[in-house]
Amino acid sequence: MIRFENVRIARNHVHILQEVSFHIRSGEKIGFTGPSGSGKSTLLLALLGVFPVSDGRILFNGKVVSPATIREVRRSIAYIAQEPVLGAETVRDAILLPFTFRSNRSQKPDNGHLENLLAKVRLTGDILDRRVTNVSGGEKQRIAVARALLLGKRVFLCDEITSALDPESRDVVLDIFANPDFTMVSVSHDEKWLAACHRRLTVADGTVKEKG
Repeated sequence: MIRFENVRIARNHVHILQEVSFHIRSGEKIGFTGPSGSGKSTLLLALLGVFPVSDGRILFNGKVVSPATIREVRRSIAYIAQEPVLGAETVRDAILLPFTFRSNRSQKPDNGHLENLLAKVRLTGDILDRRVTNVSGGEKQRIAVARALLLGKRVFLCDEITSALDPESRDVVLDIFANPDFTMVSVSHDEKWLAACHRRLTVADGTVKEKG
């Protein structure tokens, strides 16, 4: 599903990643680990076209990620950051924000569906009317997961999304992503999260190596 072929990525004229090659099959759970600043998050954002490659190529479902294909790629992928930006005043508005766009209007969930999905991430329905500024970091991470699921995404890029979660909430999120239909590419320092991945890849010194 995802393939990096001899990819180089530079930021501010300095190469962060060099000659990076790996592949990810549909349904795999992949964990990237490595020192801070090594380029782990850059890999995720490169797949979304945020950081263009200076050499090599990235493929998603057999198509080269490029300005011509990036909209199609982004429609297929959910990116969940360590500190999600929810983009609205209330939690309800934040969750329903993507459904205000024409391409998603037909998928807009009713209140019952919304509350059932929140329950799956250990959140109660009363959170919907709270202001985003009054929810914790862990709640924001779970709200972002719920929003991605409501959109029917099957590919998830997760950047340290357990950093603010207690162990029970972390296990709930792990159970959700264990779905064999989901492909998950993650950056994490959480050993339990990494242990649940099919493969662990280490990013260091500008390269990516698979840990046996």
